Amino acid sequence: MNFTVAIVGRPNVGKSTLFNRLVGKKLALVDDTPGVTRDRRPGDAKLVDLRFTIIDTAGLEQSGPETLQGRMWAQTEAAIDEADITLFVVDAKAGLTPADQTLADLLRRRGKPVVLVANKSEAKGSDGGFYDAFTLGLGDPCPISAEHGQGMIDLRDAIVEAIGEERAFPPVVDEAETDIDLRKAAGEGDDDEEPAYDETKPLRVAIIGRPNAGKSTLINRFLGEDRLLTGPEAGITRDSISVEWDWRGRTIKMFDTAGMRKKARVQEKLEKLSVADSLRSIRFAESVVIVFDATIPFEKQDLQLVDLVIREGRAAVLAFNKWDLVEDPQALLADLREKTERLLPQARGIRAVPLSGQTGYGLDKLMQSIVDTDKVWNRRISTARLNKWLDAQQTQHPPPAVSGRRLKLKYMTQVKARPPGFMISCTRPDSVPESYIRYLTNGLRADFQMPGVPIRIHLRASENPFEGKKRR
Repeated sequence: MNFTVAIVGRPNVGKSTLFNRLVGKKLALVDDTPGVTRDRRPGDAKLVDLRFTIIDTAGLEQSGPETLQGRMWAQTEAAIDEADITLFVVDAKAGLTPADQTLADLLRRRGKPVVLVANKSEAKGSDGGFYDAFTLGLGDPCPISAEHGQGMIDLRDAIVEAIGEERAFPPVVDEAETDIDLRKAAGEGDDDEEPAYDETKPLRVAIIGRPNAGKSTLINRFLGEDRLLTGPEAGITRDSISVEWDWRGRTIKMFDTAGMRKKARVQEKLEKLSVADSLRSIRFAESVVIVFDATIPFEKQDLQLVDLVIREGRAAVLAFNKWDLVEDPQALLADLREKTERLLPQARGIRAVPLSGQTGYGLDKLMQSIVDTDKVWNRRISTARLNKWLDAQQTQHPPPAVSGRRLKLKYMTQVKARPPGFMISCTRPDSVPESYIRYLTNGLRADFQMPGVPIRIHLRASENPFEGKKRR
């Protein structure tokens, strides 16, 4: 991206709606309630022929620095300092307020290019607010409607004028050769049945857990800065915010998500939207870290979250946060190991790491566990090894007889990875009991070192070459 644009303004003027319009997706939560956005959220924007990075921010609410509103505004100020140009959004329908004037003075002191945007200009009676915007002294306001997409051409022209054509349209680099080199580096076209794990590919990791488990604090400790809004209040995070950083030369894209409570307790519309956004982050992630509060671990909601991740087929890792608050670490660690094996049989062998997001204890071990689990999640096993293993399993524990006839498992192959999925050709697949499938699943985990990842086994009937032919 050529340059970075921050969207600022007081609450409920349509900043997140404009953000969604520019990125072309409904990434940011939008609601009539003021103050929905709290963290700063980046995105890749497209406006006609412009390509740039856009940052959605919290609205200006004047309050003390120790309050939640004060910490939200500190995040907004960080976005203004990071950006090359600022879109100052005002509500043309409601008119100007003292908060608009305060923010205009602050932007003027920053000395960076500012584009004044009069949103909701399609509404009846918005002319008064539009003309009032001239009094802010930030140039001619650009009338738009973020909800309906009106005025986007004028907004594009205003941004180009403010940033300059050279910065807005850098020379195009031919990336055809680069793409070919990347495909070769990624090993595309290799026919090996057991390809090597790519240690350099970017890794998407979602951080989930109950409210106030310390998810945002944990990510801030990884980044080494206060990138995400944190505090003693439960439920601060609403949007799923993605951040990128490097760990041992590898790009890690982490998604901070809103805390998920029991479904029966989620009543407000805004919380439902936050939970839906968290579930979407789980589906798009490769690895998922479920953060437990070590002082009150294995609540029912914690177990349900782990089960959800396993059913979605993601690579899961447990993180027992707030380890610095534990009085007897050795005794608790032994208790947690026993409970993990007993309460999570569907994720046998899942990796669990004690850590502290506040002090940084255990972070390297957590990242190593994430990478090791991702290796297992991407693993492929050759068909020859699988069929030798299947014969040995049937010799050791033959399939049961159903209706007086023995079941036969004839052939096995891996049909997919991420998560590992296997197909077994057998007689009467509908009659194979679940207990025998669990026996095969546990055998795969133990014999091929595949702990803690979901394993799918599909059964299908073998083809009968004489089926449909008439008997002579």
